[in-house]
Amino acid sequence: MSKKDYYEILGIAKNANEQDIKDAYKRLAKKYHPDRNKDKDAETKFKEMKEAYEVLSDQQKRAAYDQHGHTAFEQSGMGGGFHNSSNFSNVFNDVFSDFFGGHQQRTQRGRDLRYTLNLTLEEAVRGASKEIHITTLVHCEHCKGSGVKQGTRPVTCTTCRGVGEVHMQQGFFTIQQTCPRCHGQGQMIKDPCRQCRGQGKVEEPKTFSVKVPAGIDSNDCLRLNGKGEVGEMGAPSGDLYVQIHVDRHHIFERSKNNLYCKVPINFTTAALGGEIEVPTLDGAIKLKIPPETQTGQCFRIPNKGIKPEKKTPGDLFCTVFIETPVHLNEKQKKLLRDLDQSFCETSSKKNTPETKKFLESMKKFFDNLTH
Repeated sequence: MSKKDYYEILGIAKNANEQDIKDAYKRLAKKYHPDRNKDKDAETKFKEMKEAYEVLSDQQKRAAYDQHGHTAFEQSGMGGGFHNSSNFSNVFNDVFSDFFGGHQQRTQRGRDLRYTLNLTLEEAVRGASKEIHITTLVHCEHCKGSGVKQGTRPVTCTTCRGVGEVHMQQGFFTIQQTCPRCHGQGQMIKDPCRQCRGQGKVEEPKTFSVKVPAGIDSNDCLRLNGKGEVGEMGAPSGDLYVQIHVDRHHIFERSKNNLYCKVPINFTTAALGGEIEVPTLDGAIKLKIPPETQTGQCFRIPNKGIKPEKKTPGDLFCTVFIETPVHLNEKQKKLLRDLDQSFCETSSKKNTPETKKFLESMKKFFDNLTH
C-alpha cells in the first residue's frame, strides 16, 4: 500500500482532532468512491485514504504513527485493511448512507388498496356521493397491534441484537443489510397473540364515502389518503385508490367531454326536411333537419355534452339514419310505387344522384371486364 504521509493524504494538519479527520475522510470518500468517480486513479486514492483513516482515527495507531511513521506497522503488524476498525466501519456506513439514501427503515408503510367503482353515465356527468365497502387490515384490538400475547413482551433478536441490521464484510467493503431473522424489527415475538397469530393486524370490513366530481370518466382514479391497510409499528397507513368505470349507456357514447348518439328519421323528413326531437342530458330538444338529408349526416349541438367542473362543456353530435318503413298497408304500398314510378320517368336520375353515380360506376366496371 502507499507510503505517503497519512496527514497529507487526508489533507489535514498533524494536530487535527477526531472530527476533522472524520470530515476529511467523508469528503474524500464521496469524491473518489469508484461508484462515483470513474477515473483510473480514483480506486488507488480511495484505498490510500482508507488506510490513512484507519490509522489516524485510532488513537493507539495514530500515536504509533506519529512516533515511528510507517515502520511502526511493519514491525507490529498493525497496518493494512480496516476490518477490525469499528470507527472506520461507522463512518463508512455514514458515507454509504449519503450515497444511497440510508438503510431501509424498519417501519413499513401500510399497503395501498384498489377498488373499482361502477357509475352510470348520469352519475359520472353530474357527480355523485357513493359508499364503497371493502375488507382491509386494521390493528388487532386484542393485542393493540403488538402481535404478542397479553402479559408478554417481544424479545430482542439474537441475530442483530436489536439493531435490525447486520453487517457483512466483503473485501474492503462493509455491506449493511436488513436482519433476515427479524426483518428489521430488532425484536422477535415468542408468544404470539392468538387473535391475530402474531401479525398485529386482522381483517375488518370498512365503509367509506366517496365524493365523485362531475365530469369524471372511466380509468380516472380517486385517492383516499390513509384509507389503505395500517402500517407497521406506527408507520402511516396506505392509501385507497378508487378506479372509476362508467357503464355503457343505452343512448349516448362518450369521447372525452363530447357525447354521440344515433337518431332515426323517416324518409319523408329526410327528403322534405322537418323538425325532430333529440335527447340531451338536460332533456329533449328540437333539431331542425334540412331537406335532402342523407343517412350518416351528423349534426353538432354546442355545449350539450359533458360539463366538467371549471372546464368548457363538450358538444353533442347526432348522427341521423333513415329508417325504412315496415308493415305497410296497400294504400301506402301504392303510394310508394307511384313515387318510384315518378323517379323512373326522370331520365336524368336527378332525384337520386347517388343511385345515378353508382349505376355509372357499375357500368364502367362491367365494360372493363369485357375488354
